[in-house]
Amino acid sequence: MYFVLLYEVVDDFINRRAPFRPEHLRLVEEAYRHGELVMAGAFSDPVDGAALVFRANDAAVATRFAENDPYVTNGLVTNWRVRGWNVVVGG
Repeated sequence: MYFVLLYEVVDDFINRRAPFRPEHLRLVEEAYRHGELVMAGAFSDPVDGAALVFRANDAAVATRFAENDPYVTNGLVTNWRVRGWNVVVGG
């Protein structure tokens, strides 16, 4: 099963994320190495959010990621949600 973690972020996110980026990237890389995170990235023009795609048995993996992400815990993410994703092509 696939789950998409959607983030909405603060204004000036690119500059404000700098102190938290190394820890965030460590979590991203760890989840990727464990085979949970398939792909992730910020939206562009405008940079107002991000999407992270997880492959897991349930939404708890994506939820746990968000709850431990320094972007979330330090207030850079203003809203987040996890959605199940029915992949039709790919994956």
